[in-house]
Amino acid sequence: MDIGIVSMRYAKALMEYAKEVKMEDVLYQEVKSLETKFRTYPDLRRALDNPILTIREKSSLIHAATSGSTAVSKEFERFIALILRNRREGFLQYICLSFMELYRRYRHIGVAKLITAVPINEEISKRIQQSASTMLHARIELQTVVEPSIKGGFVFDINDYRLDASIATQLRRVKEQFIDKNKRIV
Repeated sequence: MDIGIVSMRYAKALMEYAKEVKMEDVLYQEVKSLETKFRTYPDLRRALDNPILTIREKSSLIHAATSGSTAVSKEFERFIALILRNRREGFLQYICLSFMELYRRYRHIGVAKLITAVPINEEISKRIQQSASTMLHARIELQTVVEPSIKGGFVFDINDYRLDASIATQLRRVKEQFIDKNKRIV
């Protein structure tokens, strides 16, 4: 079966269940936490694909990755049990991503990413988040990333749009213009 079809089916089922028991926000935070762990630790996915591990070991691994020492909701436990019982743990990261997308659509949440060369303070982050929320008429989840390679300025991604005001990009454009202009002279 196709990864997209399987992951979307499980994500839709989880979303419907979450709405039914009114636990959308809690499940979203737990799924988001698990997806972050998948991105941060690629070995987690390889461990879940390991056929030697039992369902109980995989379950405890997922629980530890999701919440650490605190307990997860019983709805999340039931969802993980369903995934493991149906041997869909290889799709779990994609299911998490699909669920997050469905939740954001349901709650009218936009996703924004701000890349800067140096860390920004919380006040600036909140102002950017509020401005974007006002412009899009939606709540915004802002992720800030420090990337020294942009040399200065910022890159702002929101939904499918990108505003690149980085020094590295401006230098690249000046270089391209200089090369293009010199080609015409020779």
